[in-house]
Order: sequence, then structure tokens, then C-alpha cells
Amino acid sequence: MEEAKQERKKRILSGIQPTGVFTLGNYIGAIRNWKQMQEDYDCAYFIADLHALTVRQDPAELRKRTREAFALLLACGIDPEKSLVFIQSHVRAHAELNWILCCNALFGDLGRMTQFKDKSAKHADNINAGLFTYPVLMAGDILLYQADYVPVGADQKQHLEYTRDIAERFNRIYGEVFKIPDAYIPKAGARVMSLADPTKKMSKSDENPNGFISILDEPNVIMNKFKRAVTDSETEVVYREGKDGVNNLMTIYSVMTGQSFDEIEQEFRGHGYGDFKKAVGGAVADELQPIRDEFKRLAGEKAYLDGLFARGAETAERISQRTLTKVKKKVGLILP
Repeated sequence: MEEAKQERKKRILSGIQPTGVFTLGNYIGAIRNWKQMQEDYDCAYFIADLHALTVRQDPAELRKRTREAFALLLACGIDPEKSLVFIQSHVRAHAELNWILCCNALFGDLGRMTQFKDKSAKHADNINAGLFTYPVLMAGDILLYQADYVPVGADQKQHLEYTRDIAERFNRIYGEVFKIPDAYIPKAGARVMSLADPTKKMSKSDENPNGFISILDEPNVIMNKFKRAVTDSETEVVYREGKDGVNNLMTIYSVMTGQSFDEIEQEFRGHGYGDFKKAVGGAVADELQPIRDEFKRLAGEKAYLDGLFARGAETAERISQRTLTKVKKKVGLILP
């Protein structure tokens, strides 16, 4: 009897900008899940350095952060033997497809993107065309690799919908080329909020350094930040509406330990917030310690990282060129 062909794994694609060291929010909300996805999906992860250019960058600093972001992905468990890992600007097809898709993007649609409005308000002195067409570049990133799924947070749902819209429009006009991607919503890895203001998302741009945890923070720094975490005037460790600070800490502890909220409530029944904060800080510090150690090791392996850059770029170029070639033929360009 003929053996059944092995079913192709579904492809997941995601990118992260090299805007500095990842926070605990980045780790829990995205990267921790990326590591787990490698076992079940054909994963492609990239450092979105072209996207970073929508805001003025110091060139030397951008290069440094790009290398560090790549090394951090590896330190967090992204395995280049299991996943495609590359730097966006190393693959020419991203910029080429961006132009073709821009010629099929409607001005009115881009003008309605909420992130453009938000970033324009923050960077009023540099409202550039790249900031306006950012969603088109993002669409190209996804469509080049014929991704089945894209992990998205609440702030990226509109961009994925835009990707689907522009892909459907292109397919309708020129014929089927692009796979229409779906959102991947992880089971865990919930939204992590600021430790200083639990009504806001954790962000490294928080003016209060006690609001966020960097995944490279030393254990004593992590413990001190959790000790200062905002809670409330009660003493009960319980997840319910109105207890934003405690809810945030319980979410973090649940992800770190695998315990349910009910189990956490049981564990800390009769204990004050001090004991709970200490436990959360300890769990986070323990999980991040191997990442810090591996990052320090990788940071000194320049030749090894350069080799991975080249290998990732070569594979990504080969995959993306298949799609780009089809696109060029469909729109009437003569291939060299």
C-alpha cells in the first residue's frame, strides 16, 4: 500500500522591529509563543528593519539594535534549524513587491489606518510617505511567503485585514497569486500591562522605568520592579473586574507557571500582595535567566551570527522570489 504523503505544515510569519531590547510584554505576547509554534508550523520570523525607517534612526544604533534583536530571537528559543530567521532588508523582494502593491493600494484605505493617525500625532515633524504606506510593506511581507497565519495583537488586526483586502483585490484583477492569510490567536500569551499603570500596555517607551521589564534585566532589578508594581487597596489575590494591577500580575504568573487563575487564587489565599509580588518576580527572573545567559554568549559570536544572516537571507530570497516572479508576470513586466 502506498504511504500517505506527509501533510505540509501550515506556514506562520511574523516580524518584530529592532527598536531596542524586548520587554516582558513582547516576550509573553509574542516571542514565547513563536518558540512553541516551531513544533507545529512552518515558521518564518524576521527583523523588520525597513519598517523601523518610518521614524528617523541613528544609523549605527539601528545596525546595533538589528543584530541584538536577531540574537535575542535565538536566545529566546527560535531555532534556525527549525524556523526561517532573517533580516527584512537582506531580501530584495520586500522592497520590490512593496512598489507593485503600492500601485494597487487605494489612498482612501491607507488614510483610514488608525496607526498612521497615531504615529503622525507622535512624530508631527516627520509625517513621511513611508509612514503612510507602511501597511502596504507589511502586506508584502506576509504575501511574499504565502503565509497561512499571522500572529496578531489587538493593534495589528487592522493591518492584517488590509493585507487580506489588497491580496483579494490583486487576485481579482490579475488572477490568483496570493494566499489569503488568517489571524493566529494564541491560546496563552495575553496582553501584558504596565506595572506602573495597569490600564496601559507594557511598553519600553514608558516614561516610568518601573512600568516595564526588559528581558535582559538582572534578577534584582526584576524583583524590585515587581515589588513596586501597582495593585489596589485590598489584600486579596483574586482575578476580577476593577483589580487591574492584580489581574495583570496574575496573568504574568499564570503564563510563567502554567497555573490557572483559580489555582493561583488558591495558592495565595491568606497571603498579602507582598508575598504574591515576590513570587511573580521570582518566576519571571527564573524564566528570563537562561535567555540573558544565551544572549551574552551569542553577542560575542559575530561570525556565527553573520553566517546565520546570510543563510536566512538566501532561503528567504529563494522563497520570496517564487511569489515575486508570479506577480511580475501577472502585471506585465518582462522578466530578465
